Amino acid sequence: MVAAWGTFFTFGVFLKPVVTEFGWTRGTTSGALSLSTIMHGLLGVVMGRLTDRLGPRMVMTLCGFFLGLGYLLMSQISAVWQLYLFYGLIIGMGMSGAIVPLLSTVARWFTKRRSMMTGIVMTGTGIGTLIAPPVANQLISTYGWRASYIILGSVVLVVVILAAQFLRRDPAQMGQVPYGESEGREQGLKLGAEGFSLNEAVYTRQFWLFIAMSFCLAFCNFTVLVHITPHATDLGISAASAANILATVGGLSIVGRVVLGSAGDRIGNRQVFIIGFILMSAALLWLVPATEIWMLYLFAAVYGFASAGGGASASPLVAGLFGLSSHGLILGVTGLGNTTGGAIGSFLAGYIFDVTGSYQVAFLVCAAVGIVGLVLTVLLKPIRGKRR
Repeated sequence: MVAAWGTFFTFGVFLKPVVTEFGWTRGTTSGALSLSTIMHGLLGVVMGRLTDRLGPRMVMTLCGFFLGLGYLLMSQISAVWQLYLFYGLIIGMGMSGAIVPLLSTVARWFTKRRSMMTGIVMTGTGIGTLIAPPVANQLISTYGWRASYIILGSVVLVVVILAAQFLRRDPAQMGQVPYGESEGREQGLKLGAEGFSLNEAVYTRQFWLFIAMSFCLAFCNFTVLVHITPHATDLGISAASAANILATVGGLSIVGRVVLGSAGDRIGNRQVFIIGFILMSAALLWLVPATEIWMLYLFAAVYGFASAGGGASASPLVAGLFGLSSHGLILGVTGLGNTTGGAIGSFLAGYIFDVTGSYQVAFLVCAAVGIVGLVLTVLLKPIRGKRR
C-alpha cells in the first residue's frame, strides 16, 4: 500500500514540471491518470477473481512488476501517446492489485475487528501520501523529474514484489482459522458459505447504491490528491509547501483510517461513510475561498481524516452486505464505481482549470458530489433475504 499508493499520488507533484517541459494542458496531462484509474478499476475485477482462486501472492507479484515498469518507462516519455501508454495503461495494470487483492485478503483473515484491521492496512495509502510527495519534490529539485521516476520505479519493483511473497489467501493455507473465528464462528461460517455470488448481488439495490457511493467518494478524493498541489502553487505557495499540504492529507488519513476503522466495528461501516461525507463536503466548501497557507493546511487535515473513513469501511461493508464467498470479485466490480469517479473527477478538474483558469468551480462540484454521496449512504439499508 505504501509503495503503490504513495508513488501513484505523486502525479500532482510531477504535473507542473511535465506540463512546463512539453507545453501540454493540465486537462490533457491529467487524462493519463484518469485512464490509469479506469484501467486499474477494470482489471481490478480480474484481479479480484484471481485472488479468490489463486491467492494474492501471484497477483501482487505480477502487478508489482507492471507498476515498477511503468514508472521506469515514464522517465523516457517525449510525446502524449507515451504518457497515456506508460502511465495510463501500464501503471493502470500495476495499480489493479493495489486495493482489491489486499483488502479481500484482510477480510478473509479477520472475522473479529475486521473494520479496524482494514483501516490499519489502509493506513499504507496515508503513509505513502505522507512520505512520497515531499520526497518526490526533493528528488525533482535535485535530479530532475526523469531521474526521479527511475528512482521511484526501482523502489516500487523491489518493495511490492518482495512483500507479495509473504501473502497468503486465507488462514487455512497455514493451518489456522480467521482471527475471532471462535468468538464469531457462526457469523463467519454464514458469511463464507452463504455469501452472495456476483450474479445474485447485482439484483440487489444495495449493490448499485454502493457503486454510486464509491463513485462520489473517489470523485472527490482524486480531484484533491491530483490538483491540490498545483492549486497551492497557483496561489503563490512554494512547491515544497504545496507538497507538504498533500502530505498532510496523507498524514491525517492515517489517523482517520485507524480511528474511523475502529469506529466501524462499533457503530457500523455505513455510519462511518456518513460521517466521512459530511466532513469532506464541509472541507471542500472551505477550500473554495481559501487563499492562505494555514487555511489550506486546515483543509488538508480535516479532509485527510474524513476521506479515510470510506477507504477503511468499504471492504468490510461489502463483506457485511454480500458475504465472503465471492468477496474479491464483488469488491472488484463495485470498485469500478471508485475508479470511474476518480477518473472523471481528476480529468474534469483539470479541464475546468483550463477553461476558467481556476479550481474554484471544480472544488464546488466536488462538494456537491460529496453531498450526493451522503444522501446515497443514508439510503443504503441491510439486505433482507437473498435473491437467486
